[in-house]
Amino acid sequence: MAPPAPLVRTARAIWHWQWCQLMGGLGPADAAGNYQRPAGAFTSLPPLPSEAASADGHVLIVGRSCPWAHRAWLVWALRRLDASITLVVVDPDPAEGRWRFAEPFGGCTTLIELYQRSGADPGQRATVPALYSRRQGRILVSESARLIELLNRWPAPDGPDLEPGAQQEATLRWRELLQSDVNDGVYRCGFARTQAAYDRAEAALFGALAEADRVLQESPWLAGAELSLADVVLFPTLIRLELVYAPLFGCSRLPLWQLPALWEWRQRFFHLPGVAATCWPEAWRRDYFGALFPLHPSGIIPAGPPLATLVESRPAPRGLQHDHD
Repeated sequence: MAPPAPLVRTARAIWHWQWCQLMGGLGPADAAGNYQRPAGAFTSLPPLPSEAASADGHVLIVGRSCPWAHRAWLVWALRRLDASITLVVVDPDPAEGRWRFAEPFGGCTTLIELYQRSGADPGQRATVPALYSRRQGRILVSESARLIELLNRWPAPDGPDLEPGAQQEATLRWRELLQSDVNDGVYRCGFARTQAAYDRAEAALFGALAEADRVLQESPWLAGAELSLADVVLFPTLIRLELVYAPLFGCSRLPLWQLPALWEWRQRFFHLPGVAATCWPEAWRRDYFGALFPLHPSGIIPAGPPLATLVESRPAPRGLQHDHD
């Protein structure tokens, strides 16, 4: 027998109220229901350390599932910074809501301990990525936008410059657009509190992706002929699109193959040296579907497409081919 209608209405009202309380902790929003990313610690761009070229003098702390950490990991890999910067991967602890070290690091077992030892306010979140100085015994910077700029200036005799001089203006324009409409945009879709907030975020997201597709029909990379930080900041979001953001955050207006230049760009980026080793699709899906309780209360991890089907070259669907020459 179906439950009485008043009971259903009451249960829905209670659940919606509880959902709003939970969402307040997961993703703060403004009065109109738009997701607002919380401020972080260690957000200023520090000067390049005098001992930057020293072997194992610095540590880049990342998490496999975090797209903000992924962009720093990509710059580290593309510029071949492993000789001077050690990579340390932390694991999420959903029960405690914090990142944990596999082995004690700097006398700490959790990232929040390391943040506080580095001078962060007790109430601030501890997020990845973070760049740690062994000599100074503290975190230098954890804001990913500033961190990738610092890593691009790091001594790297064999690594590419990801801010080519002739493309700097275009690179900056793309980074600003992608940060607001794509990188934060998928979260504004998933964490929207109202239909209107979701509609705004979703329209901006796919508008930016359509613009990227148009540019990539004429250019191999977003800002021009050379790979840049603009490409780096787009890839972590785009590689998670079908695996996480479309099913969980409602970013499913159209499959990426309907933007064929962007689809082909993602394949080319994935096959750059070092990129594949930064991609952990099982961790992405486990951590997003398993940990974001307000969005996915069951914790069940649904099946998704194998990563290989998204990044291996294959002909575009009939009628969607276009000329890159």
